[in-house]
Amino acid sequence: MSQYMKVDAKVLQYGFLAGAKSLENKKEYINELNVFPVPDGDTGTNMTLTITAAAKEVANIKEPTFANVTKAMATGSLRGARGNSGVILSQLIRGFCKELETKDEVVMEDVAAAFNRAVATAYKAVMKPKEGTILTVAKGLAEKASELSTSDKDLVVFAQEVLSYGRDVLNKTPDMLPVLKEAGVVDSGGEGLMTILEGAFDALTGKVTYDFSSGYDASNTDVKTAPDNSGLSKSNAAGIDRKEIDTSHIKYGYCTEFIIMIENEYNKQIEEEFKSYLESIGDSLVVVSDDEIVKVHVHTNHPGLAFERGLTYGSLTSMKVDNMREEHREKVIMEAEKLAQEQAKERQGAKVAHTEPANEEQPQKEYGFISVSVGDGMNDIFKDLGVDYLIEGGQTMNPSTEDMLNAIDQVHAKTIYILPNNKNIILAANQAQSLVEDKEIIVVPSKTAPQGVAAMISFDASASGEENLATMTEEMGNVKTGQVTYAVRDTSIDGKEINAGDIMGIDDEGIQAVSTDLLAATKELLSHMVDDDSELISIYYGADVKEEDAKAFAEYVEDTYSDCDVEFNYGGQPIYYYILSVE
Repeated sequence: MSQYMKVDAKVLQYGFLAGAKSLENKKEYINELNVFPVPDGDTGTNMTLTITAAAKEVANIKEPTFANVTKAMATGSLRGARGNSGVILSQLIRGFCKELETKDEVVMEDVAAAFNRAVATAYKAVMKPKEGTILTVAKGLAEKASELSTSDKDLVVFAQEVLSYGRDVLNKTPDMLPVLKEAGVVDSGGEGLMTILEGAFDALTGKVTYDFSSGYDASNTDVKTAPDNSGLSKSNAAGIDRKEIDTSHIKYGYCTEFIIMIENEYNKQIEEEFKSYLESIGDSLVVVSDDEIVKVHVHTNHPGLAFERGLTYGSLTSMKVDNMREEHREKVIMEAEKLAQEQAKERQGAKVAHTEPANEEQPQKEYGFISVSVGDGMNDIFKDLGVDYLIEGGQTMNPSTEDMLNAIDQVHAKTIYILPNNKNIILAANQAQSLVEDKEIIVVPSKTAPQGVAAMISFDASASGEENLATMTEEMGNVKTGQVTYAVRDTSIDGKEINAGDIMGIDDEGIQAVSTDLLAATKELLSHMVDDDSELISIYYGADVKEEDAKAFAEYVEDTYSDCDVEFNYGGQPIYYYILSVE
């Protein structure tokens, strides 16, 4: 591999960063491979955010060894994992790194063993592995690497043949999943994996070059915005005077975050002393420790003091300071434009929004609740049901494992229930659950917000954690969910031809309605959801729908389905004009 014929830690570091950059460059193409044309946290975006979290850590290593590079790769991707594709990628990286962490140099047998361990780790993390996906491509790579590992091939030739076989397996994924064949695409997760590996290979053989001497800088991920449909309202923020916005209530002005790469003694007692010091100079404290790193978040008026204390334990990385008073001014202005507010939050990534600050001095309560939610109306509903912490996020920006860990650290309870409320977030919640040792974490596998609402309503404080999980899961099974959104690309699926901008009605079974008219699509969707056993219809209208139009639709539902009770709620969710549930 030109100057990289010997595979040492420096080669691994450069190859990983180049693979991450390759994925970033091809992100939008991979997004376009998604079968469902919904404005979601797409595969390319989720995988890029996942690997970028690790790449930033890897790039900061000045003297690479297999131990510190693999640690940064595994830990960074594990905590940064978003969406199912991101979690699976993080598990592949984790298994790969576990095999190489004690090496000094790598030969073909080591590469094959690392591929096989990566596949075993990823398959174990997925409850129901499905062939024709990224897992199938990874397995094919591992099988070919094992086959060639004992040959006398040059390492470059070995890599070429393994990657060529992986590309062949990817091209066969449409034959394994009919939905891919109908849409005329290969699996997007598999394409993402091949993009990383091929990008690394091209860089290590000199086909492309990158300069990472100043660190790893990934571009921001754009958040899709809804098209302007007739009948959908937009407000504006004109006339607001920035000078009159009061920020005097903000006691500590700087949101300070950093990671400590532990180099000196750091144990439980030292961690408690560190927390006490940070509490003496600020509040909203989060300290998460994991073997060789400590992630710190604190609100303070003296960020430098926090950095200086952190330096006594090791070197610092990922340092970030935000002026919260300035952020507050911006927030007040954005409140005048509900949709813009939601999109701005998503551009910043999923953030933990606490409803009550955790008080470590008070005894732990028995149960606590964390819910993923988006939209001020939907947030209020979950708060009213007793949720302690809301993680702002959902379909357009899947929260990461680290977002989950930060939320868990802030809920002062012995047992904490997490409601992902999105099928693409469940794996990240499970991953966070596996990293927590001092609290019992129970992931309620809610795939939609209405399922989360039903789960919260059915909670019984007198029952055990496992009994509640069973009851909540059973109640969620009685909820049918429908969502009305718009298509972001042309595609063919479930026998339906869909054009970008079309309105789609999607329920638990798939796309049920496609129309150029919002109301027509919503009515058709609901007609597929209601049957003779239905008793309750709940309507949550989004930020893009005028209240008078939503009320008119609710009246139609009451008249048309007179045997059912009808609940009408403001959800305030972006992207999804209506969320419907039928029980």
